[in-house]
Amino acid sequence: VQLLESGGGSVQAGGSLRLSCAASGLAYSNYCVGWFRQVPGKSREGVATIGAYGFTAYADSVKGRFTISKDNAKNTLYLQMNSLKPEDTAMYYCAARTYSGCLFDESRYTYWGQGTQVTVSS
Repeated sequence: VQLLESGGGSVQAGGSLRLSCAASGLAYSNYCVGWFRQVPGKSREGVATIGAYGFTAYADSVKGRFTISKDNAKNTLYLQMNSLKPEDTAMYYCAARTYSGCLFDESRYTYWGQGTQVTVSS
């Protein structure tokens, strides 16, 4: 299984970015997938998840600004990030767990991408 993120970059506060995560060896239609983020010196935190049947969940800090979605035909996961804030700066990872339902506990995820950096300047 491989998860490959793309779409990170640098943007000014208030801007937007869209992250993508393409999977091989695993079908998004069957499993929960999600986005996590981490800043140096802090633990990784859940950002958004989407279950096999499309149920979504978001961290309070991103509700109303971020949207998670997936294209099962393309086996690609997305994170649309709008109204970005400097505190959104982090390395963003996509992850998959071999269950249809989702949790925000990173220890429950089996597969991880290599990460893509998002930097938001004020």
